[in-house]
Amino acid sequence: MYEAFYGFRERPFDLTPNPRFLLLTGKHREALSNLQYGLTSRRGLTLLIGDAGTGKTTLIRAVIQDYEKQGAVIAYLNNPTLTRPEFYEFLTQAFGLSARAATSKAALLNELAQILDRRQAAGLMTGLVIDEAQAMPDELLEEVRLLANIETTTDKLLPIVLAGQPELADRLNQVSLRQLKQRVALRCLLLALDAKETAEYIAGRIRVAGGNSVMVFTRQAVDSIYDRSGGIPRLISVICDNALISGFAADRRPVGRDIVEDVCRDFDLGSKAPTIAPAKTAAAAARPQLHGVPVPQAPAPTPAPRAAAEPAAPPQKPQTFARSLFEHFNIKRRFSIF
Repeated sequence: MYEAFYGFRERPFDLTPNPRFLLLTGKHREALSNLQYGLTSRRGLTLLIGDAGTGKTTLIRAVIQDYEKQGAVIAYLNNPTLTRPEFYEFLTQAFGLSARAATSKAALLNELAQILDRRQAAGLMTGLVIDEAQAMPDELLEEVRLLANIETTTDKLLPIVLAGQPELADRLNQVSLRQLKQRVALRCLLLALDAKETAEYIAGRIRVAGGNSVMVFTRQAVDSIYDRSGGIPRLISVICDNALISGFAADRRPVGRDIVEDVCRDFDLGSKAPTIAPAKTAAAAARPQLHGVPVPQAPAPTPAPRAAAEPAAPPQKPQTFARSLFEHFNIKRRFSIF
């Protein structure tokens, strides 16, 4: 829709986990190194924790794509809300086991151990990656623990990656899952981007799409995108994509802060308000104490009430040209962010 107007070969802010658009910030590079080390060194279980939209899936796809080019077989499960028989069926198909393995756990474990042993002897990587692991039933997490027990005296034969939101870490603290938690050999955390990384993320995606970031967003617009998104890459992409649609409709290049703010109001994205602890006043510091306990002081006189100021009128939402155009032609923005 807006690609030619901004000089793109393709849309830079699609929500698909395309490894071509992966931005390797310091946080992402550390997480990527942990994933690679966990799979290649056969350490057993690797845990990747990150809030929704921080880029876990894109990072995983990049690792899998790179290793599959080298002959690796990595089973990737991105919807783990399965029953135990369905999980067996998934493993059977992913690792090329016989049809009997899908209906018999004994056959599955026997065939899988043989395949893993042969592939290790040939120097080939085999792994299991489970995304959205916070949604896994307890019975499947127990199956993952048992799969992690497939090993020789020196190596784990099936390195496993569990990637999920912070709820996954909370679940592993449950007493019933303590044995699985004890098998976690590597753990990495993927955090939201800071202001500089947000600007790099936007510029990087625009560059991959063939554009020039200076001609697409103003610096003030980028500051507003960071403030409203909190540095979550998925939200950054949602805001940028819809701002470009509005900018195209308004014939605006580069897109300014006003258009970004208009989009964020439509998505009900409030500005980020950091919590700051109040500083200790000099009066409080000088208050006399007895055995470490502050001595009560006489209350200060209550000041006379002041006349209430007249409340300011609520700001009116600006009627931008883009909004008028969308309303006139009944064009709807794409509001899905997941």
